[in-house]
Amino acid sequence: MGKGGEDLGINKQTSGSESSNSEPWAKDVRECEDHFGVSVEKGLTTDDVAKRHQIYGLNELEKPEGTSLFKLILEQFNDTLVRILLAAAVISFVLAFVDGDEGGEMGITAFVEPLVIFLILIVNAVVGIWQETNAEKALEALKEIQSQQATVTRDGVKLSSLPAKELVPGDVVELRVGDKVPADMRVVRLISSTLRVEQGSLTGESEAVSKTTKAVEENADIQGKKCIVFAGTTVVNGSCVCLVTHTGMSTEIGRVHSQIQEASQHEEDTPLKKKLNEFGEALTMIIGLICALVWLINVKYFLSWESVDGWPRNFKFSFEKCTYYFEIAVALAVAAIPEGLPAVITTCLALGTRKMAQKNALVRKLPSVETLGCTTVICSDKTGTLTTNQMAVSKLVAMGSRIGTLRSFNVEGTSFDPRDGKIEDWPVGRMDTNLQMIAKIAAICNDANVEQSENQFVARGMPTEAALKVLVEKMGFPEGANKASSLANGDVLRCCRLWSELEQRIATLEFDRDRKSMGVMVDSSSGTKLLLVKGAVENVLERSTHIQLLDGSTQELDQYSRDLILQSLHDMSMSALRCLGFAYSDVPSDFATYDGSEDHPAHQQLLNPSNYSSIESNLTFVGFVGLRDPPRKEVRQAIADCRTAGIRVMVITGDNKSTAEAICREIGVFEADEDISTRSLTGKEFMDVKDQKNHLRQSGGLLFSRAEPKHKQEIVRLLKEDGEVVAMTGDGVNDAPALKLADIGVAMGISGTEVAKEASDMVLADDNFSTIVAAVGEGRSIYNNMKAFIRYMISSNIGEVASIFLTAALGIPEGMIPVQLLWVNLVTDGPPATALGFNPPDKDIMKKPPRRSDDSLITAWILFRYLVIGMYVGVATVGVFIIWYTHSSFMGIDLSQDGHSLVSYSQLAHWGQCSSWEGFKVSPFTAGSQTFSFESNPCEYFHQGKIKASTLSLSVLVAIEMFNSLNALSEDGSLVTMPPWVNPWLLLAMAVSFGLHFVILYVPFLAQVFGIVPLSLNEWLLVLAVSLPVILIDEVLKFVGRLTSGYRYSPRTPPAKQKTE
Repeated sequence: MGKGGEDLGINKQTSGSESSNSEPWAKDVRECEDHFGVSVEKGLTTDDVAKRHQIYGLNELEKPEGTSLFKLILEQFNDTLVRILLAAAVISFVLAFVDGDEGGEMGITAFVEPLVIFLILIVNAVVGIWQETNAEKALEALKEIQSQQATVTRDGVKLSSLPAKELVPGDVVELRVGDKVPADMRVVRLISSTLRVEQGSLTGESEAVSKTTKAVEENADIQGKKCIVFAGTTVVNGSCVCLVTHTGMSTEIGRVHSQIQEASQHEEDTPLKKKLNEFGEALTMIIGLICALVWLINVKYFLSWESVDGWPRNFKFSFEKCTYYFEIAVALAVAAIPEGLPAVITTCLALGTRKMAQKNALVRKLPSVETLGCTTVICSDKTGTLTTNQMAVSKLVAMGSRIGTLRSFNVEGTSFDPRDGKIEDWPVGRMDTNLQMIAKIAAICNDANVEQSENQFVARGMPTEAALKVLVEKMGFPEGANKASSLANGDVLRCCRLWSELEQRIATLEFDRDRKSMGVMVDSSSGTKLLLVKGAVENVLERSTHIQLLDGSTQELDQYSRDLILQSLHDMSMSALRCLGFAYSDVPSDFATYDGSEDHPAHQQLLNPSNYSSIESNLTFVGFVGLRDPPRKEVRQAIADCRTAGIRVMVITGDNKSTAEAICREIGVFEADEDISTRSLTGKEFMDVKDQKNHLRQSGGLLFSRAEPKHKQEIVRLLKEDGEVVAMTGDGVNDAPALKLADIGVAMGISGTEVAKEASDMVLADDNFSTIVAAVGEGRSIYNNMKAFIRYMISSNIGEVASIFLTAALGIPEGMIPVQLLWVNLVTDGPPATALGFNPPDKDIMKKPPRRSDDSLITAWILFRYLVIGMYVGVATVGVFIIWYTHSSFMGIDLSQDGHSLVSYSQLAHWGQCSSWEGFKVSPFTAGSQTFSFESNPCEYFHQGKIKASTLSLSVLVAIEMFNSLNALSEDGSLVTMPPWVNPWLLLAMAVSFGLHFVILYVPFLAQVFGIVPLSLNEWLLVLAVSLPVILIDEVLKFVGRLTSGYRYSPRTPPAKQKTE
């Protein structure tokens, strides 16, 4: 593994000329050679390499130690609800062994309940472990970025394909166009006149960066280290010799790797999981109290004593009855826990991910669907997220019809697609001579290409040059070549090809950083030879003596025209446009007969780049263009939508300050004339701010430019500490640590690196910022629906608890056994709860501010409502049990058809004393095809004989919960204004749940497993008569809720945000 964390001051035998600067970018080339104890010509010796391998290890990223499977399994049970379930399952299992036939359960049926709970826990653990093992793929993707091989000089011999992992600090490496940089290295010699490196994925810069051999300041930021090439970046132009300075984990990409590891260790629970954990803890206390209360109420049944001289004596303890009431306590725990809740939440989130996928948001981690709903801040990268990451010409300036005049054309389009946009007020097919010359230079003095790959247009070569070729296609050809037909023929750059056929290129004067221009010599079809030049406007203008007017005539370049061009250049630069000028001249007399042959006498002049400035002199200036990485069309509206929805947008980019500010003004993060001196800081400036949290609390947009990965992470961390729910977007390697640390990391699917995608929670398939806003709306809708079914399930569970508590308090036989309650919680409650996830979203969902992450799922009023409903459920289920034993008819419904015997309420409440009742007899009764007889032991009427009453209780519970799901359609809205058919899936789910209940009632084997019997028509009428009032009760409560909503939802002053430890 790479040990690269050690200090690189490695030369123990360096000469006395040690620099006071310790960093390689702050030393000149000679000092670097001394520092690393190496000669650039000969490289390291084999002995040096062996020693340094011992110190620094291999040049590769460390693989973190994964969490052991056993630890992962244990972590899955670190959840309050799961632990309660586990305890209930273990106790049920023990009781099944000790007392298998208690309460109507026989043989294997006693084990159904613990087995089902264990199955739920196993499935839950498997899903959790699967998600955990997927989480660390970002680190593996990072290793893929590393170069595999390198060209190295050792012992004076050049090795062309040394494995990159064998590199050590001090190695001399040669880089060429297209090479991936294998380690962080100091540029010591340029082989070509220029060297440009694409490092945007690491630093966030929107274009390739020129590298030099000159030292820079020791405290330079990552973008300012112009003499360093970084591991994982790509050479796009030129070649050079470099000295390896950092390997493995010491490289910049190694630091990103460490930051991803660190961020993954600080992942927090989602807002929903926190609320569910809080609910679980409250539930544990409530269950404990109720279980203790049930035992205290019933202690007289299994523990009795006599009082002798005021002291208790002669204790009598019944183990059988003790276990019976212990079973009631377990049933209470099963009733109180919404076992189906984890499954329903997972289903609802999965349905949400499907809806989001249709909107091009691919969710990688299910809980992030819900987290989106309470997002308060979106921290967005600029390059590739708010902008297209495709250079485009936005303005073209040509010469006017007379001296001292300019013409300006706005160019539409934000991509490399020639059909994307047009040039405003363009003389189609009537291009004058001046415009033709601009098109000719842009097309021919250019080494890039644009290709169509499926539906995307991709640049090959420098993006700025590719943008110029796209401009040429938009300009068209003088004779009116049709763009659409060119694409139909598969030739994306037809106009450029036509110019190339007319003007044969015979020599290239490569770009260099001194003259800042590139030139080509062409052999024109008109028989003349021309020199075409493009480059930095100031430099090209400085070497120009004439200008070309609209009609093609040339005039001497006077001071007024020069100043006019420079003023226009200044205005465009202030708008963050990168400007390129165009000029031409006749070739120097030495090249009059030059045809590109190496034997020509003038060819020698082209071999020495120092001659290029003199060749490119006495130019005729023809015009210039402004290019930029343009913002996406839909971003401005999306940011306005965020503002309406109460979400703040912060832009964090590695690009330079002026470019970023211009883009932020254009897309609406800042107003056009807003003073942004306190809102726009560089990463370094922000780190120097004393009260950073106060800076981040400013309302409106904020911008952080020249930001490094550590700055992005720090901003996200501070926002989270301040109670914000942070969504972070990005596409580069430099974004990965912050993506991992944010509450929800959003990566770009098209332009994003694999590292960013693997570190994220969600991937945008269309790289579109507005997709995030749509996803936030979907997340809010999903959360509202989840609230609906969580309220529904919890109110149902309160009803079950009330039922068991009333049974114990009244002393009547146990109405429902645990396996029946488990069936209701898991199966019959499941479909309606899931269907509530399909409730249509509110129309104004994105016009409300985001909910606070600490907002409670269940308010005091909602809890009161469901306590009332729960008490009714308890009264109804226990009441129907008592009605069957004590009444022959109820509300005109005849219940005596099955022939069962009636008992008094007093007898039912003291059924445990049945054996002492004299002359107590009961008649046989029928249930379906079965007949139940109690001649040998009449007291069995309260054990085996309760099967019909128990079935009625279970059926009432199922029916009430189905009707209660209709109540959950809206928190306060009446069923009159929001009828059941607004969500047809709910009606279908109710039918499915009733159908499943009929299955266990009328299939003999299942009826035996669940300890129930078939019901007659009259008995079903009784069930409906007892169940339907739940709708009326909740309608009254909703009406009260609507009347008091103004009081309950009066504006609250938000609590001061405190740092969460």
